Amino acid sequence: MDEQVKAAVNAFRNGMPVCLFDSEKREGETDLLFPGQSAQPATMRQLRQDCGGLLFLAIGHDVGELFSLPFLQDLHTQDALTEQFPVLRKLVTNDLRYDARSAFTLSLNHRDTYTGITDMDRSLTTRRFAELTNELMESGIHGEEAQVALGKEFRTPGHIPVCRETEGGLSRRQGHTELAVGLARLSGMTPVVIGAEMLEEDGDNALSVEDARAWALERNIPFLEGAQLIDALNAE
Repeated sequence: MDEQVKAAVNAFRNGMPVCLFDSEKREGETDLLFPGQSAQPATMRQLRQDCGGLLFLAIGHDVGELFSLPFLQDLHTQDALTEQFPVLRKLVTNDLRYDARSAFTLSLNHRDTYTGITDMDRSLTTRRFAELTNELMESGIHGEEAQVALGKEFRTPGHIPVCRETEGGLSRRQGHTELAVGLARLSGMTPVVIGAEMLEEDGDNALSVEDARAWALERNIPFLEGAQLIDALNAE
C-alpha cells in the first residue's frame, strides 16, 4: 500500500475527509468524502461550502441488499408505473455520457428531522443510517426485519440522495459510488460514505484535478486517484 493510500485510510478511520478523483475517462470529478458514521453538522457544512456539488450518500451493494433498496432507474421503468404516470417514459435514462446506468436509489430523511435540509438534519440522517446499517449487519438481521427497522427511523423522499454500488463493485463499474465504498472497505469501515462533487467557484465546471489536488494539499487532506485505490484493493 503506497503512502498516499495509507494516509487516506488513516484519515478515514479517524473520521477525517479524503479527496478522491475518479478518472479523466469517466466523470473527471473529485469528490470530498467522509465516513458516514462520523457525520456531524460541521461535516455537512464543509461539504456544502467547500464543494458546491450534490451531497450524496454512497452505500455498498450489501447495504442495498440489506434494505432491498431499488435503483430508481429500475423503479421508474416498471410497466405499472409508466402506465400510471406516462411522463416516466419521456424521462427514461438512456443517454448518460459517462455510464450506462444511474446509481441513485431512494432519498432519505430521518424521522426526527424537521425539513431534513439543515446541517443538523442531514448529519443525523447520514450518521444514523450508517449506525443502523452496522447494528443490523453485526446482529445478522436482514430481510423484512431490516426493512421494518429502516422504516421505524427513516422516511422517503428525503434530503439525502442515496447512491447504491453496482453488484460486483469496482470490477464492474468504476464510478464515485463504487470508489467511495471501496475506500470505506479498505479502511475496515461500514460501507456508507457521505460526499459531494467539487466544482469551480462559479459552479460552471467540475474543479480540475490539478486545482483539487492543490486544494487538498493546502488543507492537509489526503488526495487519491481512483486507479490508486483500485490497485490497493486488488492487492488486499
